[in-house]
Amino acid sequence: MSDRSKVIPQYLMPKRLMTQFGGLVASGRWGSVTTAIIRWFVGKYGVDMAEAADPDIRNYPSFNDFFTRALKADARPLARAELICPVDGAISQFGPVQADQIFQAKGHHYSTTALLGGDAALAAQFQDGLFATLYLSPRDYHRIHMPCAGRLVRMVYVPGDLFSVNPVTARGVPGLFARNERVVCVFESTRGPFVLVLVGATIVGSMATTWHGVVNPPRSGKPRHWDYARQQIDFKAGDEMGRFLLGSTVVALFPKGRCRFNPEWAPERSVRLGEVMGLADAGA
Repeated sequence: MSDRSKVIPQYLMPKRLMTQFGGLVASGRWGSVTTAIIRWFVGKYGVDMAEAADPDIRNYPSFNDFFTRALKADARPLARAELICPVDGAISQFGPVQADQIFQAKGHHYSTTALLGGDAALAAQFQDGLFATLYLSPRDYHRIHMPCAGRLVRMVYVPGDLFSVNPVTARGVPGLFARNERVVCVFESTRGPFVLVLVGATIVGSMATTWHGVVNPPRSGKPRHWDYARQQIDFKAGDEMGRFLLGSTVVALFPKGRCRFNPEWAPERSVRLGEVMGLADAGA
């Protein structure tokens, strides 16, 4: 069966209703029932609770509290590099942005402009730049950190679909990451602009940032914009910037000449927060 055929049921499922229900369940505080759900999830997906700041699942009042759990302080040492990996997960794809096109999977590309909610001026800043698409599976740590130091400029919530973002769906749904609901976070740094796009998915109850809190819900069906240019919201490399309440994908964009990717990186390779993502170009 082809990947396109495998994803046909997703076009028919009530994805938004399922996501609303998932968010309700994940935020509920039901004592022993919540603990039983967490215990089942840990067993099914092989979650390593030894890395958690609090490894006792009984101490998480809701599934969301467990899912966005903090790690021990020394669990993810930060490499000294131009860019560090901002999440635990797996590499979906990475490489150059070519003629406003980002590679999704064999036979599929989508435009940077569409990913960024139709902002062609912002997309132009990443012409011939670099992208990295990182998938967070259910077993992963679900906080998102900064790949380098930067200052927040603005944020945009872009409404969209709620397809799954797993590898099969990435191969089967055209333009997946530019059609799903997402939060576009724009930063400025000493080496130019960069963007982190938090992409929603089926059952992803919400996405949150450290400066705003929960961004969605509400889901109004219209883009929402926040301008932070007059504020000084600064981050160091490795600082937490957001989290998924149930897992999804991050797409990172960097301008031309910013760096070259870690030569050990390859599609489907597992990655961890803090490892080397990008090395400085020799001519930079």
